[in-house]
Amino acid sequence: MSTYLFHGFQTPETLAKLLAAPEDRAAVIAPLFKSLGGELLGYWYVLGGVEVYVMFELPDDVTATGMAARVASSGAFVSPTCTRLMTVQETLAALGGAGGVTVYRAPGKPE
Repeated sequence: MSTYLFHGFQTPETLAKLLAAPEDRAAVIAPLFKSLGGELLGYWYVLGGVEVYVMFELPDDVTATGMAARVASSGAFVSPTCTRLMTVQETLAALGGAGGVTVYRAPGKPE
């Protein structure tokens, strides 16, 4: 199971709908994650109510990409992003696995 962080800015239309009829969006979307074999870990608004952060677990990157694409295509958010978060253990393994890679040369730097 992998952990992901969604971030998006609600459109003015989305915010207007929530102002007219407030609802607990975490309760509304939690079953979506369960149906995909995952879990909603948290749902946060940034001061002002426009920005949203959602942390969740899903079985794999393909499932997360499909879910993020459906949310993005809904039109409820502007500039939505979905980031896979890595555990400390995953990062340490990745850093250790990079040991055999030749030195990276940035563009424009001498060899």
